[in-house]
Amino acid sequence: MMNIMSETTEINRSGDAKGASVIVNAIAVLRTFTAGEPLLGVTEIANRVGLHKSTVSRILATLEQERLVERDAETRRFRLGLGLIAVAGPLLAELEERRVAYPVLQELTERTGETSALMVWNGAESMCVEQIPSHQQIKHTTPLGARYKDAMSASVQVFLSEAPAERVRELLRSGAITATGVDDASLDAYQTRLDDVVPRGWAINYGESSLDEVGVSAPVYDHRGAVVAAVLIPAPRFRVSSERLQVLGEACAAAARQVTTRLGGRPPKRGEPSHR
Repeated sequence: MMNIMSETTEINRSGDAKGASVIVNAIAVLRTFTAGEPLLGVTEIANRVGLHKSTVSRILATLEQERLVERDAETRRFRLGLGLIAVAGPLLAELEERRVAYPVLQELTERTGETSALMVWNGAESMCVEQIPSHQQIKHTTPLGARYKDAMSASVQVFLSEAPAERVRELLRSGAITATGVDDASLDAYQTRLDDVVPRGWAINYGESSLDEVGVSAPVYDHRGAVVAAVLIPAPRFRVSSERLQVLGEACAAAARQVTTRLGGRPPKRGEPSHR
């Protein structure tokens, strides 16, 4: 009896492991699609996730059946499907920060003429959950669902500015957050940069992630004084002088304070420990 029970347990464990592996692979396939590369072929996806093309084809067939991906009629390559909206809809509807921030972002875009967005942190990436695009012909946008993990990204700086220094170093050294240098000197310089975010009121990315783009971002706080979101303004670099950068930064910080107030939040007191 003991042997039979042991065998059954091993079979169940094997089945559970296989099921979990399939789910992980399907998620990996979905995450290969980005705003910059919305259309991908089977071979491209297989190379990026490290799976055989036949495995990726089976995963895509299932995802297509569930409308989580769809095939482009002309290229026969795949893109994310509208079924994902049905999956993400309930989560987006429950994000109080998104609901509260929307009118503030609208006003911010009207006032600055630039795109404004609301970002949240998923533990290792800054993600866009709301956006009001600029009305100008030349503009930078941050599509819903876009993820940023570049250390110089303004919103990433905002979220990391609250994290303990040890956690920041861990994220950079592991590559979870991408950076050009991860030696002690570079890490110290980056930490100094993060330490300036809270006193200034906003973080700056002046063409450091992308030569033609400037980003400013400011923290949104909850009732504990912890950062729960960030307001972001991305703009074309040619349109942002040093004087204009200051104006955008101040406008971004003012909008973030407004969202904080609407959430019933409060900025942390000087010297107060981080809540992250």
